[in-house]
Amino acid sequence: MKGDESPELGKTEAAAAAPTTVAPADDPTAAPVTVVDPRLLVREEGFKGYLTEFTRRVKGGELGSLPVVVGLIIIWTIFQVKNSLFLSADNLSNISYFLSATGMLAIGLVFVLLLGEIDLSVGSVSGLASTVFAVFVVNHGMNQWLALILTIVTGIGIGALHGWFFAKIGVPAFVVTLAGFLGWNGLMLWLLGSSGTINIPADSGPVNLLGQSSFFMNQAIIGAYLLAGLGVVLSALGQFNEQRRRRAAGVPFRPTSEILIRVILLAVASFAAAAVLNNAAGVSNALVIFLASLVVVDFVLRRTTYGRKVFAVGGGIEAARRAGISVPMVRITVFAISGGFAAIGGMFFAGQTASATLNAGGGNTLMLAIAAAVIGGTSLFGGRGTVWSALLGMLVIQSIQTGLDLLNMNTSIQYMITGGVLLGAVVIDSVSRKSQKAAGRG
Repeated sequence: MKGDESPELGKTEAAAAAPTTVAPADDPTAAPVTVVDPRLLVREEGFKGYLTEFTRRVKGGELGSLPVVVGLIIIWTIFQVKNSLFLSADNLSNISYFLSATGMLAIGLVFVLLLGEIDLSVGSVSGLASTVFAVFVVNHGMNQWLALILTIVTGIGIGALHGWFFAKIGVPAFVVTLAGFLGWNGLMLWLLGSSGTINIPADSGPVNLLGQSSFFMNQAIIGAYLLAGLGVVLSALGQFNEQRRRRAAGVPFRPTSEILIRVILLAVASFAAAAVLNNAAGVSNALVIFLASLVVVDFVLRRTTYGRKVFAVGGGIEAARRAGISVPMVRITVFAISGGFAAIGGMFFAGQTASATLNAGGGNTLMLAIAAAVIGGTSLFGGRGTVWSALLGMLVIQSIQTGLDLLNMNTSIQYMITGGVLLGAVVIDSVSRKSQKAAGRG
């Protein structure tokens, strides 16, 4: 799983992964013994080796995305038994569309959570972003694409401001973002004025792009399958490129047979999802942009120097400083990223309603975004997580909301069940950390 893979192997790890020859500690004169990385032995044993390794990881608390995947299967099974329409193409299409807006907020929150911090302002920033866009376009007649750029820059600037107070002044992130939650919400209300709503033209520009009527929906059949095929091809190229680099570096790499199995499984899942969505309205632009964002951000976190710095600061601030990492820079940029994604999420909300309203970014938006990242597997304690948790967590939350709506359950029931799932995710995370420490891996 993506969440279980560490960022790029460094030189030290690469050297440790290669077979080495050492002399026995009790008899330096004895013949040297070749020590082989255990990952090589696992792959040589085939399926049995992988099963043994999987069991070891679970016992050691390295659960990855397993709990949320199992939970999602249980949730879908229960709702399908209760209402046969739950797994219908139309309902699954609705789930895939409406999870994208809050999911964008969750992507930004993953960065903050990796530092072991929290950003309570993302809901208000998303609402303010949709309002700023509406003011630019409707009140001042600005070009919609220019207004979109300025709106996202506004979100990034707000996030950077929060990060500056946190990193440079020393104000706790909880306090500064709580102040932002209140302040930016007040600014949004002031900009909306007495009407409380600004309707945005939905016939062109970003609002039309993020609406339910989209290019991939209009070109449903070919669009969905092209996207599925593109995803499979990019995944295959990425894995074979990683295999080539690891082989050249002399470190353990996935055998071609394993890569082919992974690609085939991804192809089956992707084309099955495309077929299901084609039976409904097709694939929404919002979902496509959300998934593309996940791929790009996952690359940044796992394959770039900046991503390794984020994990390093989240794993231990003093160790990161000693390694020469500018902790204030990482903190400021992480909150800027969170603000940027909050602004993009606000545009997603505007696309759904073609308006900026008092309810934008309000209600339980903030709590659901945080819950999505945590339920998906990102640790509240920092240093461990994956951006794909935003997708997995939102699938769980949106499935619960949609399923309970089909059963005509009260909103209060939705809150209680979602809260219970969130608590369960945090408990699993806490137990997992204790298990890793007990196994000497924490």
